[in-house]
Amino acid sequence: MEKPIILKYLLVAIIFSSLLIQTTSAAEPISPLPQAPTYQMALAKLGKKLFFDPLLSLDKSLSCASCHNFTHGGAEPKPVSIGIKGQKGHMNAPTVLNVRYNFAQFWNGRVEDLEKQSLLPIQNPIEMGLSLPILVQRLNKQAEYTNEFKRVFKESPITSNQIAKALAEYQKALVTPNAKFDRYLRGEVKLTQSEEKGYQLFKSLGCISCHNGQNIGGNSFQKIGVITPYPYTKQQDDRYQLTGRQEDKNRFKVPSLRNVALTAPYFHDGSIENLDSAIIAMGYYNLGLAITASQTKQISDFLHALTGEQPEIMTTDD
Repeated sequence: MEKPIILKYLLVAIIFSSLLIQTTSAAEPISPLPQAPTYQMALAKLGKKLFFDPLLSLDKSLSCASCHNFTHGGAEPKPVSIGIKGQKGHMNAPTVLNVRYNFAQFWNGRVEDLEKQSLLPIQNPIEMGLSLPILVQRLNKQAEYTNEFKRVFKESPITSNQIAKALAEYQKALVTPNAKFDRYLRGEVKLTQSEEKGYQLFKSLGCISCHNGQNIGGNSFQKIGVITPYPYTKQQDDRYQLTGRQEDKNRFKVPSLRNVALTAPYFHDGSIENLDSAIIAMGYYNLGLAITASQTKQISDFLHALTGEQPEIMTTDD
């Protein structure tokens, strides 16, 4: 990248960061998640059943949950997902938790709508490899599904549009409220000294310029490697794949940092094994800083305070 462009990104980050730091406690750059998010329970439960059903893959070996592990923060524990026939994907599957608060879906933001997003992994030949006509046919042959879909939608037969609505509604229910930091923002608890220092560093070093808002990310596209170039791979879903503009190489949707302590490995390519390494790497590539061991520990402690409660729909009986 040319120096003027690097300086532009750095200047924008510094200005934005300084403005955010000046906010009062009543107007923090991060806001709590709702404690009781609204969604249609019956529709979401139907979506939950679909999400965990391997019937949605060509060889019936994988479900949506195969790449979104809920004991792992709703993300992929491996660097990249393994699809049907043992095929390797190109990207680390991000968390589905709190996905409703992202302004776009997938790493490159190629769709905004959760309904459109829900059907694409099913059809992807490297992932689940199942065409929509066959999916619809399969479900319409299952009496349990035809009965449930008719009960929820009041019509039959099952359609791909109904499947998309159910999967999207389930994802809307995957909200993790009441993280310690949310309760701190509401004035209910205090942070430890290390967590508080980590949050202040998070703001003062410039992390907050990209990771802000209700989902602490997921609301902008940013480049990885603003200061120090990050290795580029042609087989990756960055903004460049959509726009063809050189400046969009290695530009991705900023991932949410909610529950980030649970979702290793990190980055779009799953190349960073643990949280401390991710903090140090982001300092190097995007801030041009050598973050010290004590700073890393404090920022990590703050990030651990972003782990929320399990979504209600995951703790209730079907």
